Formats: sequence, C-alpha cells, structure tokens
Amino acid sequence: MADQESVAALLSNAYESLRGVDLAGATGLLESALGVDFEQPEVLWSLKCANFWAERTARLGSMPNPFERGEYVVAQWKSFVAFSAKLGPSFERGYYAFKRFAFALAIEQYGALPQEEQSSHEAELALRVGRCHKGAGDYDSALRLLETAARDRREDAETLAELADTYALSGEQRASKALFREAFYVGAQRIDIELLESEMIRRLAARVAELGYTGAELAEWIPVYGSVLGVFTVKRELKAVEVGKLKQSIYQLENEAKEGGDERALLVPRLINRYFWLIDHYLASKEDRSRIDEVLLKVRILEPAIYKQYIA
Repeated sequence: MADQESVAALLSNAYESLRGVDLAGATGLLESALGVDFEQPEVLWSLKCANFWAERTARLGSMPNPFERGEYVVAQWKSFVAFSAKLGPSFERGYYAFKRFAFALAIEQYGALPQEEQSSHEAELALRVGRCHKGAGDYDSALRLLETAARDRREDAETLAELADTYALSGEQRASKALFREAFYVGAQRIDIELLESEMIRRLAARVAELGYTGAELAEWIPVYGSVLGVFTVKRELKAVEVGKLKQSIYQLENEAKEGGDERALLVPRLINRYFWLIDHYLASKEDRSRIDEVLLKVRILEPAIYKQYIA
C-alpha cells in the first residue's frame, strides 16, 4: 500500500513538472517511480512518452530560429498523438500533462523571437501562440490572441477555424458553428484538422472519414456534410458584393469541374458547398423558388446521394 501511494505521489509530481515544462525533472521522478514498481502500467507508459519528447527536444538546439522551433514542437505534438495511440490505451491524466508540456514548450519558443519580429508579425504570431494556449487548456488567453489575429486576418481559414474551435471549447457553440462554416468556405485546405479539438468538429470529421475520405478530400467534404447533417446551422446574410463573388466562384468551379483531371475530387465538394451557400442566400432573401430548384438540380446531377440527404 505504501509503495502504491509512493508511486502515485511520484506520478503526480512528474505531471506537475511537465506542466512547468521541466521534462528532465519529470523523467527523474518517473524513473524513481519505476524503481518502486517496475511493472506499474502508467509509469511505463509515461516513461515511453517522456523518452519520445526527450529525443525531439534534443533537436531544438540545432534550430537557431525561434519561430522554426515553435513550429517544430507543434508538429511533434501531432506525431506524439499517433505515437501514443500505438502504445495502447492511454492514461488521461498523463496524456494531458504531456499535452500541456508540448504546447507550453512551443509558446516558449515563439516567445523567444526578437521584439521587432514579434511586432512585425503580430497577427501570425497571435494565431500560433493562441493555438498553443488552446492546446495548453488556457482558453481565455487563446480567445484573446485568436480574436486579435482574426481582426487582421478576416479571410484566413486557419485563423477562423482555430477561433471557432476555441469558442466551442469555451462553450460558445453558436459562434463556433458560424465561424467553422465560414472557415471551411474560405479555404478548407488551409485548415489543420489534426489540431482541432472540439467534440463537434471531431465527430463530424470522423463521420466523413468513415465514408472513405482522407487528406485534402476529407477537408473539402466536411462543410458539405456539416450542412447535410445539420451541424453548420448558424448562418449569416451575405452582402451584395459577397453574393457576386460567390456566383463568380461557382461559375469558375463549374468550368474547372467539367475539365475533369486530378483536381475534380476536390472541386466537386467545394462546388457543392458553394451551392449550399447560394441556396441559403436565396432562402434568406426570399428569392423565387425556381432559383433554388435550379441550384438543387445542379447538386442532384453532381452527387445524387448528397441531394437526397439535403432535401430529406
């Protein structure tokens, strides 16, 4: 019993060290726990994770640019997610301790940028650091930074998606749905799906993945199924200039889709999503039903299955 209590205390202290971005201290505590009980599953799992990060952080010294180091750490977090999945069932407390370690470490790297570089790349840095605060669980700081980034990058899909994700994690579901819909319309290929955490978007992405879509295609189909499955339900009215751009975009995509080629797999869902936006505009502006039916016919010709789900 005393040994179990000792291991539990050492694990807790190790996780606290990780939260303080002290990987060496955490590793020492985990090794001490292993000395008490060399078969304790959580200790073994955590040591494997600590070794993963020790190998990665050792490479930071060879990267002179702080921004590059920050990007590297975030990329390694994505690798860690895949790595930890291969270890079998994870230990939630330990997983989140390593997550906080990774994103706090990335924040440290970005923060080492010279002040003049921070000032000249304020919006870009606000996006990067805001995303890391989200990953570390500090949603208030994440929102403050991501809202700052969004003010300067109103049409950047990556920024809008990260802000939408943070709104969802903060309980602001309505704002989240509106921004996710906007982000995937602006540019699905700019969105890093792997770094999105909200249950809403993860379930939607998983549902689309079950249909066999991966990579770039998955990103383009997410907004289509977001509409079909009633996820992206919060919409806004378009300005006249936006309607003009939407129709121009549809015309261009229709021509590109007719040409076929390797890009057609991406163009079809992108085009359908724009058809849905146009239908929503017609409904909001109380256009004649014939216009809506005309667009629906185009959806039906492109993807009969989507058409049936949409009108159901």
